[in-house]
Amino acid sequence: MFNSPKTPSRHRSRSETKTPLTPSLTAAMNGVSLASSPVKRSRAKSSSKSSTTTPFNATNPFIAPASSRSRPTSPVKRTSGGIPVSDSFRSQAGGGVIRKGGVESRLDVVTNDYVPPPKAEIKRSKSTPAVNRAGLDQRDRFITQRETTDIAAVSTTLEQLSLNPQAASPGHTARLAAATGVPLNRRILGYHEQPPSASSSDTTLAQQREFARPLYAQRPGAIATSTGATTNKTRKIPTQPERVLDAPGMVDDFYLNLLSWSCQNAVAVALEASTYIWKADTGAVVQLGEAPEGSYVSSVDFSNDGAFLGVGNGNGEVELWDVESGQKLRTMSGHQGQIATLSWHEHILSSGCGDGSIWHHDVRMPRHKVMELLGHTGEVCGLKWRSDGELLASGGNDNVVNIWDGRLGDVGEGARGSAKWTKRNHTAAVKAVAWCPWQLSLLASGGGTNDATINVWNSTTGARLHTLRTPSQITSIQWSPHRKELLTTHGYPTNSIMLHAYPSMERVAEIRDAHDSRVLFSCLSPAGDVVCTGAGDENLKFWRVWDVPTETSGKKKKAASVDDVGGGRLNSTKEGILSIR
Repeated sequence: MFNSPKTPSRHRSRSETKTPLTPSLTAAMNGVSLASSPVKRSRAKSSSKSSTTTPFNATNPFIAPASSRSRPTSPVKRTSGGIPVSDSFRSQAGGGVIRKGGVESRLDVVTNDYVPPPKAEIKRSKSTPAVNRAGLDQRDRFITQRETTDIAAVSTTLEQLSLNPQAASPGHTARLAAATGVPLNRRILGYHEQPPSASSSDTTLAQQREFARPLYAQRPGAIATSTGATTNKTRKIPTQPERVLDAPGMVDDFYLNLLSWSCQNAVAVALEASTYIWKADTGAVVQLGEAPEGSYVSSVDFSNDGAFLGVGNGNGEVELWDVESGQKLRTMSGHQGQIATLSWHEHILSSGCGDGSIWHHDVRMPRHKVMELLGHTGEVCGLKWRSDGELLASGGNDNVVNIWDGRLGDVGEGARGSAKWTKRNHTAAVKAVAWCPWQLSLLASGGGTNDATINVWNSTTGARLHTLRTPSQITSIQWSPHRKELLTTHGYPTNSIMLHAYPSMERVAEIRDAHDSRVLFSCLSPAGDVVCTGAGDENLKFWRVWDVPTETSGKKKKAASVDDVGGGRLNSTKEGILSIR
C-alpha cells in the first residue's frame, strides 16, 4: 500500500551499521531466535504467533534465554485511531526504527506546555472584606453605636458568667481571694447601680468619720500657719487685730466670764482681784474696785443702759457699782459658791453660782433675791437674758442647756421657777450661750472640749434646728446684729476665731492662733462691728469683723477708721498697745 523509501545509509542508526561477521559469531546467532516485539493489544491475539525457543547456547555468555531476561520488551507506540498500519510499518516498529517521511510522521505531537486541570474551589464563609462593605456599614469597629447596643442583653449575658475556681489551683485561688478581699462568688465588674456609701451602711463608721472630719478636713479659706486666715473673694476679714491691750493677771479659767462691753463704749475687764474699765472714746483706764481680801473677781457684766456694773466674786457675793462715780452701791450675798456668770435685764441682775443655782436679784429692793432657779446639777457657767426679757438661757458644767420663763410671777424669797425647755444634747460643759438679735426665737449654744459642737435651738418649739461640729472647745458665741452670721471663739488646739453663715452654717472665715493661748472671753461693741477677745496670754485684742450698715436717714455712711473702736466716736488714743494697769 504505502511504500516508503529507504533511509539513506548516512541517516541510518548505529544499530544498522555493517559489522564484519566472524564464523563463530555467525554460528552463535544462527542458534538464537529473537521474539518479535508485541503489537497493539487490540490485535495481539490475532496477529501474534507463538514463538519457539531453541536450546540455550552456553558458548555465548552475553546471550541469555528469554525467560531470564531482566528487561521487559518495549510496548508498541500508540498511534492515532483511524490510520491503517501496513506490514512494512509493523516491521519497522518491530525493528525499533521509524522512518521519516512516511505515515508515522503524521503522529500527533504535543506543541504546548502542560496545563494542570483546575482544582476544586474551597468553599469559604460569606464574610465580606472591610473594603467591600465600607460604603454600606458606617459603624466603628471599636466604638459601637449606643443606640444599637442592647444593654439589657449584654447585662443578661454577663449575669450568666461565673468564676470557675475548679479550673485553677485551689490554693492559688484562695490566696488571691484572701489578698484582694474579694469573695469568689462576687462579681468584680458588672452593669449595676453603685453600692450604697459606707456612711449609710455602717452607722458606727459614719459616726467616727463625722467626729474626725473637722480635725483632718481642709478648712475653706484657712491657712495652716499662725498668721491665720481668710475668706471668700467678696469679703476680706483682717487677720491682725486693730488694737491690743496688755492685761496682766487675767485668770486662765474656762468657767469664768471676765469681759463685758457696755452701750456707752466702755470695756470692763477683771484682772485677778481688781476690776478695770477702759473707755474706748478717750483711752482712759479706770480702776473700779477690788474684791474682798482672799477672794477674786469671777465675773463682770454691764447693765442695759451701761450706768451700772455687776461684779461677781469668788466668795459668792454680788457687787453693784456705779460706773460714772466709781462707787460701790451695794453688796448682795447669799450664794454658797463662786459667781461664774452674770446677766442683766432692766433692774433684774441674775447670777449663776457654783452650786448650780440661779438667783434673780432686784437691785431696787432691800431684799434683793426675788426668785431662785434650780435646774442644774453642776456649776452654772453660761447665762444670758433675751433682749425682750421673756426668756433666760443658762448652761452648766452638767452639759445641760435650760431655757427659763422670764416672767417672775409671785416674787418672793422662797419663789421657785422651772425650766421651759431642758436640752441634754451636749457632751461637755456649756459656757457659750447667745440669743439672736434679729430672730428672737433662736438660741445658740456651744460645748466644751469633749463636745465642741454648736447647736441652734428654736425656743418656741424646743426643736434643735442646726448642729455644727468644730475643731476645738467653744468658749463664747456672738451673733452679728447686721448680718446673718455668728462668731465663735475657741480654745485648744486651734485658739481661733471662726465666723459662720446662718442658716447654712458654712464657715465664712477663720483666724487661727488669734491668741497665744485659748481664747476664753469675748464681747461685742455697741456698734456691732468690733469684737474684743481675751485670753490666758494676758492680752485683749480688738478685731473688726463686720461693717457698720448704712444709716437709715439715707446718708452715705462714713467708713469707720482704725481709731473709731466700737462706738464710732473719735478715739484720742492712738498707741497700738496700751496697758490696763
